[in-house]
Parts: sequence; structure tokens; C-alpha cells
Amino acid sequence: MVLTKPDFDVAIVGGGPAGSSMGAYLAKAGVSCVVFERELFPRPHVGESLVPASTRVFKDLDFLPQMEEAKFPHKFGAVWTADDRQKNPYQLGWEGLAPDCHADIRFDEREQAGVDRNYTYHVDRGKFDLLLLQHANQLGAEVYEGVKVSAVDFGPREPVVRFTMGRNGKQMAVSAKMVVDASGRNTFLGNQLQLKVQDTVFDQYAIHSWFDRYDRKVFSRKDDHRDYIFIHFLPISNTWIWQIPITDSVTSLGVVTQKKNFAKSKSDREKFFWESVASRPMLEETLRKADRIRPFKDEGDYSYAMKQLCGDRFVLVGDAGRFVDPIFSTGVSIALNSSRFAHKDILAALEKNDFSRQSFSTFENTLRVGTKNWYDFITVYYRLNVLFTYFINDPTYRLDVLKLLQGDVYDDAAPPVLQKMRTMVAEVEQNQTHPWHKLLGDLTSNAFRPEF
Repeated sequence: MVLTKPDFDVAIVGGGPAGSSMGAYLAKAGVSCVVFERELFPRPHVGESLVPASTRVFKDLDFLPQMEEAKFPHKFGAVWTADDRQKNPYQLGWEGLAPDCHADIRFDEREQAGVDRNYTYHVDRGKFDLLLLQHANQLGAEVYEGVKVSAVDFGPREPVVRFTMGRNGKQMAVSAKMVVDASGRNTFLGNQLQLKVQDTVFDQYAIHSWFDRYDRKVFSRKDDHRDYIFIHFLPISNTWIWQIPITDSVTSLGVVTQKKNFAKSKSDREKFFWESVASRPMLEETLRKADRIRPFKDEGDYSYAMKQLCGDRFVLVGDAGRFVDPIFSTGVSIALNSSRFAHKDILAALEKNDFSRQSFSTFENTLRVGTKNWYDFITVYYRLNVLFTYFINDPTYRLDVLKLLQGDVYDDAAPPVLQKMRTMVAEVEQNQTHPWHKLLGDLTSNAFRPEF
């Protein structure tokens, strides 16, 4: 009997940042790989602000020249603002907490191994995703857009990827030695293999759009802050607004809130957006003067995990494996770094011809550490965000918090600063007379349970 060779070494489902970076890593190493993307790029996408840990991947893939040529805005840091005119929960007289709370941080305050510049980027995801997918193709990955994968058959031999192609929906299939699921929040293999677990704590929704001529100077206490990412706290429980520069004049703004606050109809959602903005009068006044240039779009059911991130002949990378919340711009960074870690295990598996789950254990363990740290960080933030602001302003902890914000979350299973934050939250929870007790959020009241 003659054994046929599979069509590819690796088949990748999804051409977003996780899939395209994986295709680029593998193709650069000489691996035969194919990327299937159901959309036709460019297409709009949320997740427009990066963190510095992404730079390592761009350097690995020789992609930094394209980032600079595209003239994406440079992101040097982040700013958090609290209520500007109304009485707000920060008026407690605690050190570092002014009534008009304003915390900012620069990435270059901490040297970051493997990162050779003091900024990262804000991106138009339509343009960025297209450039990265094209880069993977130029390095040697085969790329098929407008192709919807319908199933992966895991038989006794190599997996078979089934997909439809063309206007007539022609059924086709290819074989590969293994499959990478990079399908994002579509969670293709997670659904097919019944691995997906919805997060019972985080249930955030977002509604967002682009605005032209929004005056970013209004909240910028320093000139160079205009191109920072801004996180505006709202007096609505567990609700905040992102402000992300897209070009010199275009800004992305989005309201993130709990599902219980999220209106059902489209018109009610837009009304909720403006009502949320109105809770910060200066923000509303500034935004009303701008021109909305895109329809409002909403995103929901953000938070989920997977029972496993890999198995025999497959791995899950990026949002296909885990997503918590957009608060610290983690999505694209985790996607890119998933590929950075996973491709090493994949190359070793190809060399050994061993595609068992154990072959990908280093990747899985590393991602579990990183995503758990993100989860704990975000949990502390939502449970008591005044504590986060306090830690940002305290020189004792500032650089430890910055390390997390830079995206360096994978090398320490229990960062001391997170342990300290959790201890302080527990103290506030247990002491009803503590000045911060009434500021505890209800979103994560049971979130310090074991990770998925």
C-alpha cells in the first residue's frame, strides 16, 4: 500500500494577527503551510491598540519596516482618567488620588528585553491585518481569502480540513500533518470539539465607532499625551471608554459595559453609548463636536476559556483559545505571542514527527501562565479600580504594574505585585469600615476562584 503525503505540513484556520503571524513564523522556517481566511481583507476589526510585547514578534518576522511605512501612530504610553466635573469616588483624601483622578505611564520607564524602541503602535486593523497576512504570503505561506472552513476531520491519520470555495460553495478539502486554530472569537475548533467554557464572571459588551476631528488635547495634560491610549472611567458600574488614535484626525471611541447594561435594539444601544458618554460632561462636549465616520458596531460575549489549548495534531492560538476583556489592549499581543511560543513546539513536532498533545505542552503551559496573569490583573482592576490607580501612582509598584502593561506576563507564574493587589482587595472586602469598601465593584466578587 502506498501512503500519500499530506498536502501541507500545517493548515491554519483564520488569517487575523494570530493566523498570519503563525503563517509567517512557519513559512520563514521553511514549513509548508496554508492559511484559510473566511473574510476578504481589508475589513474593519476591533482591537486597535497594541502593547510593546508585540514588537518582539514584528522583529522576529522582519515586519517592523512595514509598520513604520504604514505610518501607524506611535503609542508611547497610557492614561487613565476619572470623573471630571461630578463628585466621584476618588475624593477620599488618599495619597495619589486627586478628585480629578488622572494617572499616566510611559512605556520607556522600564527597559524591556527584546524591545528596541520606546513605543508600540495604534493601528487601523483593516490595514494592519492585511499587511501582516500579505507578509506571511510573501514569506511563503499559501493564503486563501473568502474561504470558510466547515470542519476538520481528525481521523486515524492526518487531519483533513474541509472548506467551501467560490460563489457556488464548492466543497473542497486538504490534508495536513496538524491544524492551528486561529479563528479568533469564532472559536472554530473550540466549538467543534466542545472545548469552550463561557466565563461566568466577565460578561462585558462594547459599542464603538470612529470619529473625525475629536479633540484629543482636551484630556492631554502634556502635548505628547495626545497619541496615548486613554481609558476614561465612568460613574456607571464597571463601565469605561477607550480612546485610541487611528490617524492624526481620526479617533476610535468605544463604551465597554456589563451585559445587564447593554440594550437589546440597535437604536437603544446607540442611545446607551451617548448616555454613557454624557456621564462625563467634558467628554460628551468634546465628542459632540466631532464627526462620526463609521456606523456604530457592537461586540458581545467577550469572555471565555478552553478546557485545553492543544491536543493531538492541533493547537489553539490567540482569541481562538482565550479571551477575557479588552481593558489593557491584550488581544493582539496574546495572538502574536501565541504564535511566537507555539511555532517553536510545532517546529519540534515536525522534526520528531510527533504531533501528540504532549508535544505542545510548553506552549500550553506558557500561555496558561500568561493568560492567568492577565485574568488576575483584570479581575483586580474591575473589583477595585481605585486600587489599580493607587498602584500606578506608587513608585514602589509602578514598574511592576508597567511590566504587565507592556505585555510581559509569561515568565512569572505569580507576579508579586498581583499577589499584593489581591491581598489588598481581600483586606478591603473583609473590612466594611475601610474607606475603599464602598468602591468595590460587583463584576468580580467571586473571581478569585481557580482558573479554568
